[in-house]
Amino acid sequence: MQSVDRAVSILQVLARRGSVGVTEIAGELGMHKSTAFRLLATLEARGLVEQNAERGRYQLGYGVVQLAAGATKSAGLALLGLPICRELAETVGETVNVAVHDGRWVVSVDQVIGAAAVTTVNWVGQRSPMHATSAGKVFLAHMSPDQLDAAIAEDLERYTPHTVVDQDVLRHQLAIVRERGFASTSEEHEMGLAAIAAPVCSIDGGVVAAVTVSGPTFRVNEDTMPGLAKHVIAAAGEISQRNGHPKRG
Repeated sequence: MQSVDRAVSILQVLARRGSVGVTEIAGELGMHKSTAFRLLATLEARGLVEQNAERGRYQLGYGVVQLAAGATKSAGLALLGLPICRELAETVGETVNVAVHDGRWVVSVDQVIGAAAVTTVNWVGQRSPMHATSAGKVFLAHMSPDQLDAAIAEDLERYTPHTVVDQDVLRHQLAIVRERGFASTSEEHEMGLAAIAAPVCSIDGGVVAAVTVSGPTFRVNEDTMPGLAKHVIAAAGEISQRNGHPKRG
């Protein structure tokens, strides 16, 4: 633990001071020069620090940028889509969420409550199963065959009597999701709750998030879903464009 703590301290020194020599780092942190050199060598091997043109002086490496990008990606999408999600929630009156993929789960990173919403549940930060949620089905539908096989390899958990746990049935649903451009669920994760989701894409066309509209089944149902889906698809498309994805047509 001491080595980890010292390595973090070195990164903090480099973040504050820029290019710094081993002797300076050791002196500022009160450690032996050999210890500082050993930790720097490890950090350099992992791409977190690098030596500049002047040998013996170190600066933060590109690996730190990659870590920072991973940490801010979800927050960036949430910030990027916030005004669009607010407009969507105002239009449909239901709860709007932006969700990202996390292993076998989806995690909401932003939420806007519509005027007609009857729930006050805050889904931000909560994990939900992919196979039982509209956002999750968006991600599953756009996975490669190998990724999909791995994602549903284990027995699928049943949350309600309506949860789809048959892999063949789920695969058929995912084909429909790809065809029509959105996913929907009704009482598959929670009784009385239905949802619609559409994909948010990156510049290369990969699905990086999903926009969802959820509400009670007496308002979000077979009769209202087609109209709601148009709004959700439009909102997801606008966020995709702001995220660098080219508009078709």
